[in-house]
Amino acid sequence: MNHATVSVPVHVIHAGKLRRYYGVPLWKQLLDIPTVLRNIRDVFLIGIGFVESLWLLARSKPDVVFAKGGYVCLPLGYAARALGIPLVIHDSDTRPGLTNRQLGRFANAIATGSPLDNYDYPEDRSVYTGVPIDKAFHPFTREEQQKAKHVLGFTDLKKPLVVFVGGGLGAESINSGVLRSAPRLLNKGFLLYHVTGKKHYSAVKSSAVKHAEYMVVDFVYKDMVTVLGAADIVVSRGSATFLQELAALGKPTIIVPASHLGDQVKNARVYEEASSAVVLDDASVREGDALLQAITELWREESTRQAMAKRFRTFAKDDAATVVAKLVLKAGKGRTH
Repeated sequence: MNHATVSVPVHVIHAGKLRRYYGVPLWKQLLDIPTVLRNIRDVFLIGIGFVESLWLLARSKPDVVFAKGGYVCLPLGYAARALGIPLVIHDSDTRPGLTNRQLGRFANAIATGSPLDNYDYPEDRSVYTGVPIDKAFHPFTREEQQKAKHVLGFTDLKKPLVVFVGGGLGAESINSGVLRSAPRLLNKGFLLYHVTGKKHYSAVKSSAVKHAEYMVVDFVYKDMVTVLGAADIVVSRGSATFLQELAALGKPTIIVPASHLGDQVKNARVYEEASSAVVLDDASVREGDALLQAITELWREESTRQAMAKRFRTFAKDDAATVVAKLVLKAGKGRTH
């Protein structure tokens, strides 16, 4: 079968960000002169990006602009506003970023990754859509799970598998907790699949206990759904999209949000308050036995684990991509140039 190649033009504009650090007092941030200077520079970059965006939109004449958040969207969103082009934004995180808070004041429609009571957006323009994810993320049957364990290289498919994922670069706290807990988890009969992140792989690999049922990898380059689908318990950071993938799989999950990222902390809190995930902090995972205790207790209490996973699954919106697409089409409908 011949597949036609579609060429999609990519246009790059300037953008700038306001650097702020969760949990750091404002006065300390103001005394960080290099960061203050970078913030001042980026104000000018936003202005340049706004002019570039005006030119791009005036030339391409889109029916609607869709912005996913992040500082790169700010100049384009303001340019759409200036030219009267409908704007739709999507906020994956439970804690809205500065860009989406600014664009949300005039966006035609606002899609959210979490229930609306977690946001201050205008209710008449907001829709709880969830986060669009690949349809391959779905609850695995027992047979599918055991097949996935086999694909990963494990032989005793009846043993419970714990998957640890700290993001692309890895999470030092999770890596430290796993290295300390691994011998005892292995003695308790667990299989371990440890994604260290590229940055930490060499150090973790050299320190990790050598065991056939403890696999250490630097990064999952493809088939993440197989890795997560094989798991009986997942330990992860608090990325909104990743947590939505775990919710779609209905996996019992232990969240260790990055303590310096307010969006991850807020994401984790939403699931914790709904009793749909266990949440641990960086310090207790890095320095104590909190991770070991959480895993063993979660596995021991089967009814609690299953109920938690069931509640977690309710956060998954299988039709999220379709609903977001309909919001975009509706906003652009009837647009005249």
